[in-house]
Amino acid sequence: MRDHLTEIIVFTFLFLLVSAMGFVAARWRAPRDMAHLDEWGLGGRNFGGWITWFLVGGDLYTAYTFVAVPALVFGAGAMGFFAVPYTIVIYPLVFLVLCRLWSVSHRHGYVTPADFVRNRFDSPILALLVAITGILATMPYIALQLVGIEAVLKTMGVTGESTIARHLPIIIAFAILAAYTYQSGLRAPALIAFVKDSLIYIVILVAVIYLPYKLGGWGDIFNAADAKFKASPAPGDGILLNANNQLQYITLAFGSALALFLYPHSITGVLASRNRDVIKRNMSALPAYSLLLGLIALLGYMAIAAGVKPLPGATQGSVDGNTVVPLLFDQQFPDWFAGVAYAAIGIGALVPAAIMSIAAANLFTRNIYREYLKRDATPAQEANVSKITSLVVKVGAVACIVFLDPQFSIDLQLIGGVIILQTLPAVALGLYTRWFHRTALIAGWAAGMAMGMWMLYQVANPTTGKKHFAGSAFPLSEFGFDTKKTIYVGIVAVLVNLAVAALLTLVLRAAKVADGVDHTTPDDYFADEGDPRVVPGAERDADSAREPVA
Repeated sequence: MRDHLTEIIVFTFLFLLVSAMGFVAARWRAPRDMAHLDEWGLGGRNFGGWITWFLVGGDLYTAYTFVAVPALVFGAGAMGFFAVPYTIVIYPLVFLVLCRLWSVSHRHGYVTPADFVRNRFDSPILALLVAITGILATMPYIALQLVGIEAVLKTMGVTGESTIARHLPIIIAFAILAAYTYQSGLRAPALIAFVKDSLIYIVILVAVIYLPYKLGGWGDIFNAADAKFKASPAPGDGILLNANNQLQYITLAFGSALALFLYPHSITGVLASRNRDVIKRNMSALPAYSLLLGLIALLGYMAIAAGVKPLPGATQGSVDGNTVVPLLFDQQFPDWFAGVAYAAIGIGALVPAAIMSIAAANLFTRNIYREYLKRDATPAQEANVSKITSLVVKVGAVACIVFLDPQFSIDLQLIGGVIILQTLPAVALGLYTRWFHRTALIAGWAAGMAMGMWMLYQVANPTTGKKHFAGSAFPLSEFGFDTKKTIYVGIVAVLVNLAVAALLTLVLRAAKVADGVDHTTPDDYFADEGDPRVVPGAERDADSAREPVA
């Protein structure tokens, strides 16, 4: 058995280095008062271009991306490349939507997308639904970051016999993460993101130059992948898409792009920006990460050419596809550089996990705790509740990995992408129009959620024997079509959501049902740094004076 001591030493050193940076971050950029959500949860809303670029990039391109995209390419071929077009499509959408969200949030002091929905549509219930949806979609996403770390630890042989012993390194890592996130808030992942992204760029650039040379060139790599898929019994696998999976590819890429910028952690990184120009420049520069993602995906084909065999999975007879990339590095790189690569993956889990836990905590604090439990909460009380909630969120994520099959977390994340899409009408479209009736938006959300859950329940996987919730590719034959094509569940669900919201809006408008008061103004959506803000407390005073709402 190979000695992994050098890899473990390098991995541990870099991991401890960024942990120390996390604690130091509390004093970075001289926060005015960490006992305030603007400082703890949004870094003072003062991050410039470079910091935002690394923060948002580190937030969207996670450790799980590093291991899961190549694993999908390794197992299914061309379908795994859906992640590349969707990360290209997303930035024009973000440019159109999140600049407006930043402006209205800057003007009114919003911390979460549910804050905006609350005041735009005058509906605490709709805001509550947006908040709960965001929290539920974020939790399994955090757990997936642990899946990435676990794949690295398993490859290095850092495992134990009992459940606790096997997961002890992950528990320790997240305890450290919890400590410095509690102390430093969003500043911690912002500072660590510099190291994380630099390591990933170095590792991938070395890999795409060194590994093809070692494996005989790109021709041999693609030939090996083609031979594997031609021998595969799965009809949808191959280095090219076939007629049956093209619709799934398109809808999955587009649906994932729509979902990604609706996740609370994506919005948190953007709201921390200093001004609109920072967001605009970042939307122009962030596609550089898409180039990186394309190179990361190619690691799946390299692993096929290198003859990588995934390690056994948690259940009898299964394999852990997430170990494909760590094993490739273990087999092909010198020990010291494999350690650097493992650290890139491990640190790549810390940045998004920290931001996700902060985003989920902010949603709970602003839209559940303050709205329903303590309406007169002070900024210090809000910050304290958010800190504690972020710890609870991390504990929940660790519990998912320790006590559940990791595949369960993966399946939950698939569901998360579908359900977060159901906030699109209220959040994204709400930034452009107040036409939708607040009650219609609630009904649309419910219809979209019901359709999404029903479709996900119908999805089976003959390979694993799972009969329900086994993926997000819905067979169109279930709708009565005579075809083997599949479609992404999230797209169908959000279309149902929009249809119900639009039709019911027409009915409610015709019936002249009251629709509340819009507490934003047209110029709020173009406000920039230095523009006057709403007087602190005005929003809360307005809340208490409102009539009962839907």
